[in-house]
Amino acid sequence: MKRITGMARDETLIEMKSARVFQIEDEKSGNGINNMADRGNMLPGHTETDNLNQNKDTVFFRDGVRRIDFVLSYVDDKDGEKKQERRKEFEANLLKAGLELETEDKSDSDDGKTYFLKVHAPWEVLATYADVLKIKVPFKASDILHTQEVPLEWLSRPFRLPEKVMRPEPDYFTSNFDKGKIDFFLINDKHTFFPPSTRNRIVYYILARCPYYKEDRKEKDKKGIKRLLSNGTYTSAFPLHDCRYWKRARNPECESERYNLYRHWAGFLSFYKEQPLNLIRKYYGEKIGIYFAWLGFYTEMLFFAAVMGVICFTYGVLSYDDNMSSKEICDADIGGSIVMCPLCDKKCSYWKLNSTCLSSWQSHLFDNEGTVFFAIFMGIWVTLFLEFWKRRQARLEYEWDLVDFEEEQQQLMIRPEFEIKCTGRRLNRITQEMEPYLPATSKCARFCLSGATVLFWMSLIVACIIGVIAYRLAVFAAFASIMKDSPTRKIQLVGSLITPQLATSVTASCINFVIIMILNFFYERVAIWITDLEIPKTHLEYENKLTMKMFFFQFVNYYSSCFYVAFFKGKFVGHPGNYTYMFGKWSRLRNEECDPGGCLIELTTQLVIVMAGKQLWGNIQEALLPLMRNWWGSRKARNHPEQQYSRWEQDHDLLNFTQLGLFYEYLEMVIQFGFITLFVASFPLAPLLALCNNILEVRVDAWKFTTQFRRPVAAKARNIGAWQEILNVVAILSVVTNAFIMAFTSDMIPRLVYLYAYHEGHEASMSGYVNNSLSVYNISQIPLYSQPEEGESPAWYNNQTITTCRYRDYRYPPGHPKQYTHTMQFWHILAAKLAFIIIMEHVVFVVKFFVAWMIPDVPSEVKARIKRERYLIQEYLHNYEVEKLKIQLSQSFIIDPPSHPSSTTDKCEVLSECL
Repeated sequence: MKRITGMARDETLIEMKSARVFQIEDEKSGNGINNMADRGNMLPGHTETDNLNQNKDTVFFRDGVRRIDFVLSYVDDKDGEKKQERRKEFEANLLKAGLELETEDKSDSDDGKTYFLKVHAPWEVLATYADVLKIKVPFKASDILHTQEVPLEWLSRPFRLPEKVMRPEPDYFTSNFDKGKIDFFLINDKHTFFPPSTRNRIVYYILARCPYYKEDRKEKDKKGIKRLLSNGTYTSAFPLHDCRYWKRARNPECESERYNLYRHWAGFLSFYKEQPLNLIRKYYGEKIGIYFAWLGFYTEMLFFAAVMGVICFTYGVLSYDDNMSSKEICDADIGGSIVMCPLCDKKCSYWKLNSTCLSSWQSHLFDNEGTVFFAIFMGIWVTLFLEFWKRRQARLEYEWDLVDFEEEQQQLMIRPEFEIKCTGRRLNRITQEMEPYLPATSKCARFCLSGATVLFWMSLIVACIIGVIAYRLAVFAAFASIMKDSPTRKIQLVGSLITPQLATSVTASCINFVIIMILNFFYERVAIWITDLEIPKTHLEYENKLTMKMFFFQFVNYYSSCFYVAFFKGKFVGHPGNYTYMFGKWSRLRNEECDPGGCLIELTTQLVIVMAGKQLWGNIQEALLPLMRNWWGSRKARNHPEQQYSRWEQDHDLLNFTQLGLFYEYLEMVIQFGFITLFVASFPLAPLLALCNNILEVRVDAWKFTTQFRRPVAAKARNIGAWQEILNVVAILSVVTNAFIMAFTSDMIPRLVYLYAYHEGHEASMSGYVNNSLSVYNISQIPLYSQPEEGESPAWYNNQTITTCRYRDYRYPPGHPKQYTHTMQFWHILAAKLAFIIIMEHVVFVVKFFVAWMIPDVPSEVKARIKRERYLIQEYLHNYEVEKLKIQLSQSFIIDPPSHPSSTTDKCEVLSECL
């Protein structure tokens, strides 16, 4: 193997060098495998019988020395000859690349039909690719002491894990591996110098680029393990777990890190313990480690938001009896004497205000003075969360050697699909190397098709939302007709608690949730298809493109119904005699009205159903479904003896962790983040629900990774990627949405305007507010198409003479010169709402930006450590080069005859030039 230079003609980053010649043996059994282990791996004194009786629950070849870095599996089927030919060429090229292979025949497998190909990367291969991939390795033990940041450390002891679990390896100064400077690094044992996660990352890099065409027929698309998996040549490809998760490995050379993770991290009883992030990173790689670090930090910060939400809710409960508006609504002499206008045409009748007594009390729990404070608090909390996460992330970047891991390095990780599909080549102006590229015309056409597909699905979501709204309007009339008399006559058990508004809201929210899940199911596949169509160049670019498509869709899908209730319902209703209809008067579908207490309680209902339903369904998918799929495999693993059920078969029976596995985990949490920030003013207990869910989520994810999934290929990542920008956008948008919710959805501003400007009497009081907030309409002026049908009116209506009805608005009464037009109080309230939005937004934004400015993204301690480490690296590299040159000069001085002093002078000049 060798690294490509600017003059290389090979299309890939790495070209296979056939310095070592292996004789390929085409077995008549049809395997097409060079099973070199069967021929030359036997240790002296060992027999074939010894090998058959050995322990198969191991991560080593049969010789017990070479470690299994990757496993490929396949079965013989109808298309066996063609696949056999592909495997033969692929494995021959792997051997030429320097990898070592060992085969397990299907007769030795538990199902009797699966072959397993074990792959081992020797030192020469690992060293070559570690140099190419710029993998950081230790060269000196760190002399920087870890400062104790917590003064009262004894308080945190119950939450801490053992030191050997939290820090599975000592701290080192690290530098990019250089094959030409082997003696510079701390290499005690070449077999264990590269950890298993690094080894499987290197091997997968080779597998993803290794061709399977014959040397005389170079077919560009026949390359990589991904394509062989997709066409069924191989059934799976995965690195091995190091042991069974419920007990340690017998081999002392095996780390048993999976067992430690399961014992100290994956158990639900450890929910209050800190996460072993360093061990997670060491076993699974930085990308998965960053995810669990972010999820844990997010959960910790949710605790403070949940506490404030509970305090706000408690205030609403304690101020229950001081709610004058609800008292007036429930009062038989006030609310019981106010007759309200019908809420729909024909099927709806007149109704008394005190029928909404329960909903008005419920609204007060969430719509009170404490809600304003909580909305402002959450605007500041989200800033603190994002800023402190940046600091935590900077600390992890330093501790995990990701400081110099720039995105440019990920150009080395060009997707094999891009190399295969982009046949054109052009010169890179920076590297001066030929590289594949996608023509601008093709890129533009693919982008347009992708954008059109996304717009089509956005339109489909909007159409579904309109359909749900039409359902609400149509079904409300049916519920109103059923419940026109005393509710307890029709519904014996809970009739007194159910109103037409509540029944409509709950059923519509449930239907909307089902539609959301169905659209998600189909769009996930469409989003992957159109992202593949765009042919992104790198894995990072692929994930970012898919992230933006999926989040944009999920944003509209999950939040559109909440946006409708918060900002549209009850805002474009009109008034009796001049109502606004959704599809025109011919449809008879009048726009929905809010309860006299406002639409906030309905927004709360919508939020709780969608958010709680999504979390419940997500937990079922994450926990129960994998458990059901792997139930037989787990039972077989526990019942089979180690000599019969091999380590590779155990992992083969587990679920495959796809490249997009973390993507869905992030997406789930970011959607939840939107719920607890965008609409938190309507439901202060949302952070508490999210906290409880996330405590379970951390352990469920940990349990899945350690027990249900195959070991993922280790990958590097220095941050959470595009999700960071999405969180920033959601944080800014949340300030705006909460300000509008408090102004236009809540009834807070109208109450304050009445209290300070329109109350009756000398003392400020809310007495009389309900009557003040309802306008009067003359029943005789209601058009015929809007009047209730005969027999729809309740019994009390027929026994009274009623000439007027009330509706929720601020309009002049009948007989006034400006009858049914907005009063001055309406404009005062509107001005107060706009002023509140401007003031709240400016206050929160000023505090946000001030906090962001005050809190540096990188802690000063970390900055100092980074500078010191860079200084020490330069110093040690300099000293190393000087010593190396001295040794070379002394050796050449001894060898060269003394009659050539000019030669020594020239070498001294070279040394001086280098230094």
